[in-house]
Amino acid sequence: QVQLVESGGALVQAGDSLRLSCVASSQLTFRYYAWAWFRQTPGNEREFVAGISQSGERTHFSDGVKDRFIISTDGAKNTVYLQMNSLEPEDTATYLCAAAYNLGAARVPVDHYLYYYWGQGTQVTVSS
Repeated sequence: QVQLVESGGALVQAGDSLRLSCVASSQLTFRYYAWAWFRQTPGNEREFVAGISQSGERTHFSDGVKDRFIISTDGAKNTVYLQMNSLEPEDTATYLCAAAYNLGAARVPVDHYLYYYWGQGTQVTVSS
């Protein structure tokens, strides 16, 4: 059974940095997937934050984070990272890792319905 397990969430102050990790179980062939981070707050839909293509050559970020967040992968560790810098209270949410299978080497999907596997999420809280 494929599992995605996120970690790294915490309570931090505005301006701090965090790095989230998402480890995929070995049953998943890492290089066949595009990867993304979404976030969700109570009562709201999942919001695309950052994604990286299957090839690893392309990344895409939402407007609110593109100058502050970095997404990367380590295929040898089956791990996806989200480096979050200059955190703001508006970044407070549950962050979820997601994998989209074989949609094209250079594509970075932004629609949540294109992602098949999801983690349970890790909570990030940013105080002002």
